[in-house]
Amino acid sequence: MSVENEKASIKQASVSSYDKEVRHIDNSTADAKLANPLTGIPHDQLVEDASKFAKEHGLGHLEDEFRKGALVAQDPTAFESLTLLTEEDKGFLRRELTNRWAQPAQLYYLVILCSLSAAVQGMDESVINGANLFFPDQFGIPQRGPNASNNQWLLGLVNGAPYLCCGLVSCWLSAPMNKYFGRRGTIFIAAFISFITCIWQGLTNTWWHLFIARFVLGFGIGPKSSTCAPPAIRGALVMMWQLWTAFGIMIGTVMSLIFYNVKSSHVDGLNWRLMLGSAGIPALIIMTQVFLCPESPRWLIGQGRYDKAFESLVRLRKSKLQAARDLYYIHVLLEVEKEIQSGRNLFIELFTVPRNRRATLASTIVMFMQQFCGVNVIAYYSSNIFSQANFTNIQALIASWGFGMINWLFAFPAVWTIDTFGRRNLLLTTFPLMSVFLLMTGFAFFIPEDTKGRIAVVALGIYLFGMAYSPGEGPVPFTYSAEAFPLYIRDVGMGWATSVLWFFNFIVAITFPRLLGAFQPQGAFGWYAGWNMIGFFLILLFLPETKALSLEELDQVFSVSTRTHAAYQLKALPHNIRKYVFRQKLAPLPPLYEHEGAIGEELYQRGGKGPA
Repeated sequence: MSVENEKASIKQASVSSYDKEVRHIDNSTADAKLANPLTGIPHDQLVEDASKFAKEHGLGHLEDEFRKGALVAQDPTAFESLTLLTEEDKGFLRRELTNRWAQPAQLYYLVILCSLSAAVQGMDESVINGANLFFPDQFGIPQRGPNASNNQWLLGLVNGAPYLCCGLVSCWLSAPMNKYFGRRGTIFIAAFISFITCIWQGLTNTWWHLFIARFVLGFGIGPKSSTCAPPAIRGALVMMWQLWTAFGIMIGTVMSLIFYNVKSSHVDGLNWRLMLGSAGIPALIIMTQVFLCPESPRWLIGQGRYDKAFESLVRLRKSKLQAARDLYYIHVLLEVEKEIQSGRNLFIELFTVPRNRRATLASTIVMFMQQFCGVNVIAYYSSNIFSQANFTNIQALIASWGFGMINWLFAFPAVWTIDTFGRRNLLLTTFPLMSVFLLMTGFAFFIPEDTKGRIAVVALGIYLFGMAYSPGEGPVPFTYSAEAFPLYIRDVGMGWATSVLWFFNFIVAITFPRLLGAFQPQGAFGWYAGWNMIGFFLILLFLPETKALSLEELDQVFSVSTRTHAAYQLKALPHNIRKYVFRQKLAPLPPLYEHEGAIGEELYQRGGKGPA
């Protein structure tokens, strides 16, 4: 039998095997409308609608631009055939496709400010690392002694306070704050809270006072980046958030080193107070700069301020045509969203609609595992860990800086690997590695304390863990969650996924000091090594690949029943081990989805069905 015939027979067997369990889902029409609500409208009607829109919203002097912009928005790749466009118009649109990084300086200024916001979040998370070496003894909660058990819980509570606030309260305030204060106003408020609470932390004198200050800090963590980026570079700019959050974590460890030897006869613990306060400086910079950036056009449209929305887009695009195109498209999209979401409880639909429920499960897994893989244990407590490995305090801080640097540098390859190897493959590769490196770190504590080998192996294990984490479980969760949900429910789904992330961030932060005291480093690292192996099987069984899939293909993928997907992957695992590890020649497995050929070969095709 020829190779072509073999592939055809495999595909036919696959379709007949799985087709009996599949059906179309009920949100495909909604997604189609949201994918491009202008699709299918005749050009004459579209031009007339755009002219009417411009006149009704005080933009009549730009009627020609909106007529052309509406035609381009309907099919952004077909502008060469539009006779209404001038050669200058087409030149702007060509450069948009061929030179995607040739954007206005104002857009890059906005990107820099958003990157600084990410760095503030990273610093807010990591400056506590160095302070952990000092404030517990000063506040009467020493980590050794007769009350160590209770004190370890209190240290964890203080460390985890911002994430408790984020998981239960502040992440759900993002939408209403953006609605009432706008994007710039929300970022300003978040930066102001971050600045004030960073200073406040440095002025506390009891553990409970520090807990309150850090809980309020949760309202300032994570100001979100703007949605004004052009589609051609939006994915790369989203990745920048993870990259510069890692940079902020690294800078937080630098601040600990800078202020380590600062002492004062008048202020007890001046060094750790300055460490905590240092994260307020970049937040202050954001406060002074944010209103120099353009406001979110989407928010301005929601307020009925179409003229200001157009002015905002003109600052972020190369031509008035591009600004008119995007303004009209945003307006039509908002109208369709209102129509689709009217009378529906979108939060309930996360769990009651089968396609949404599987996306929710997958997103919950990657968000949960980003915390329980153990990375933030190291980000928050590495100084304590290195101290138990017989490092001096200053050596522990230097070693913590090394982890922060590795976490940042190895986030750079993720910009390339996440779209090259795929989300699922990255996770399946890195989770076992992270488990091995955590076991290596934990077992290193069996090495006698008086040998340099213990210090070396502990540091090596933690650094190797960082190298495995940064290109895998570091960038994947937010990217995956943003892709998994259907368009009509994506905002609600991301709200759920983010709350899961922050809540389990709190659980990790509050439990680790006691875990370290009760299980010792060997048991504590073994605990998280075990969770990484659990994570491997959760990813294997319940996480479909989403790389480079169209909306129709994503609907197909998440319409396959959880049982069918898990059973298929259990068959594929030993097959792949035999084929790729032991190099055995095996017949290919039948594909699970219609857009795939035999396993290992992707034949992307439109359409497809999936089981309920």
